[in-house]
Amino acid sequence: MKELIVATRNRGKIHEITALLAGLVDQVSSAADFADFPETIEDGVTFEDNALKKAREAARFTGLPALADDSGLAVDALDGCPGVFSARFAGEHAGDAANNALLLEKCHNIPEGQRQAAFVCVVAFVTPDGEEQLFTGRISGQILSSARGEGGFGYDPLFLVDGFDRSMAELTLAEKNGVSHRAQAIGKFLEYLRATELVKNVV
Repeated sequence: MKELIVATRNRGKIHEITALLAGLVDQVSSAADFADFPETIEDGVTFEDNALKKAREAARFTGLPALADDSGLAVDALDGCPGVFSARFAGEHAGDAANNALLLEKCHNIPEGQRQAAFVCVVAFVTPDGEEQLFTGRISGQILSSARGEGGFGYDPLFLVDGFDRSMAELTLAEKNGVSHRAQAIGKFLEYLRATELVKNVV
């Protein structure tokens, strides 16, 4: 694929997604590259709703194939919260520190071993001519009692990844891109893209 717009201004996401798309997309741009890129109101009730809305608006605005994700943390003992509200758990304009502080507060009385959680990611791919595809990834883990690690973003420092003795923020980018919910969803998109490009080349 020659060019793709990623509908996010989140530098952490852009860095991860660009690394995953290397070799299959010639040029990756993002919402951060456009001063007047529209701000999508994420009012969907599911990750799928929000991802599709962002991708549709990006494709319409740029005239390019668009990729958008909606992802979040679902904590079993909190009935799946913060879920689609993960980015604004502590308020509409809350940052990572405030969201993490609120999560620790909510989990304070939940015993260790009962803090099962999962990061969920839904990636939407939309083309200007109306093609729409959805891809989902999920990784399980536990919520820690305190932050660990300097890497990653969002809730990564509080998420102990199943199968590792480290938080998501303590994994290298290569390790994270091998197991993360976003990597899984993007991986499914890449499989779709490879198959689509192969068909184009054969035809």
